[in-house]
Formats: sequence, C-alpha cells, structure tokens
Amino acid sequence: MSRDQILKERWEQVVSKLSQQFAEGDTLDLDAIIYLIGLQELQQPHRQFTKDQKLELMHIAICRLLEPYGFYDFDYIDNEGWPHYKVKEQLPFLKSGEQSILMKEAIVNYFLETEYID
Repeated sequence: MSRDQILKERWEQVVSKLSQQFAEGDTLDLDAIIYLIGLQELQQPHRQFTKDQKLELMHIAICRLLEPYGFYDFDYIDNEGWPHYKVKEQLPFLKSGEQSILMKEAIVNYFLETEYID
C-alpha cells in the first residue's frame, strides 16, 4: 500500500473516531481537529475560552504537531498553564494543498503517538 493511501486511511480513522466522540455524528474538519488537539495539550477542557484564546489553542496545537518536524521547540508552561514554543526553523512556503497534507500527516502521527489510533 502506498504512503499516500496509508495516510488517507489513517486520516479517515482519526476524523471518524473524533467526530463520533465530539461531534455527535457530524464530520469534524481540519480546523476543528487542530482545536481539539490544542485543548488536549492545554489540559483545561472544561474552561470557557475567548475568541483570541481559541486561536491560541490552535497555535499551541500547530506548534505541538510540527515540533517533531523540527519547526518548533517546547519552551515552557506559563503560570496559567499555557504551553509556549519557540521557533526553531521557519516553515517553508507551501501551497494550500501541501499545507493540508503536512497537517494531516502531523495529526495522524500525533494520534499514533498517543495511541488514539493504530
């Protein structure tokens, strides 16, 4: 089976499992999954968040997802429990489709690492 086919199947497994768990049957999109990862990383799931904090949650998720690729490095957790990352290497310019593939691959790897999927 090709690498692309494996990624596609694992991505569908992630979307299906998260959608069943968090969206009552609706299908979660990429941004919603990134947001959920941000919540997981913050470990404060029952808080109410402002619009800006929701964007920060997505930023946390992106940093965490791209850390294994060498783009970010975990720095510290602040007094309110928010993780902070520092940029190790600037992201290369990617077309929209390339960005989507990179993020899907990073998300699949995240959920493989956490054993949410196999």
